[in-house]
Amino acid sequence: MSISVLLFFSALILVIAAGIFLWPARRNREAKIEIPPRPLFIEEPAEELGIHIPAAANRPAPVQPDIYLPHNYGMDRMVLLARDPHWLFAYWEITATKQEEFTGAYGPEAWHASHPVLRIYDVTGIEFNGKNAHKHIDYHVEEHIDNWHIEVGEPDRSFCVDLGRMFPDGRFITLLRSNIVTTPRASLSDRLDEEWMWIEGLYQSIGRVKYGTSSPLIIEELALRKGALPLGISSPGSWNV
Repeated sequence: MSISVLLFFSALILVIAAGIFLWPARRNREAKIEIPPRPLFIEEPAEELGIHIPAAANRPAPVQPDIYLPHNYGMDRMVLLARDPHWLFAYWEITATKQEEFTGAYGPEAWHASHPVLRIYDVTGIEFNGKNAHKHIDYHVEEHIDNWHIEVGEPDRSFCVDLGRMFPDGRFITLLRSNIVTTPRASLSDRLDEEWMWIEGLYQSIGRVKYGTSSPLIIEELALRKGALPLGISSPGSWNV
């Protein structure tokens, strides 16, 4: 056997022997589970400071439907108001039914052949029947107008307003009639017959009146006791008929 063959077998034997001794160590190293060292302190993230807002509070508010007043109410009406001593205010509504009644009575072309007019009556101190007004004045208004400010220039007077249609020949046909209003005074009252009751002395004996009695009854009872209630003066809170 040559020397080279011996060296080859010797080297092979050394490799096999080394593999036999090193295999268990490699095997144990692969099977070994590395456990990380336990920390001395446990770290926890701190919560962000602030006011907690629940999720429901962030929801958008529900959309509310728009509230509006209808322009028309589907009914024939004429309303008159006293704005001040010199002005009135009227508003009205005419339905299609009223227009049909008008055209049925005066012809299909009557509505277009006429135009709207406000007729203001002075009805101060009378029982108005449509024909017995002291006087009247006409205001010509535009079509599709449903309210009007009326200057009368007469304080402390009663008025009524008709809304109608006027034909070219001057005929006036009433469609709606308003309520009656009275304009307020523009000066001091000219009534001088008021008498005021002197009650300073009456309250000196108020302790003798039972509790729970209303003020007018107190005044009357005290006045009757002292004989200080003048004739012709009504008690507060009542009307003279």
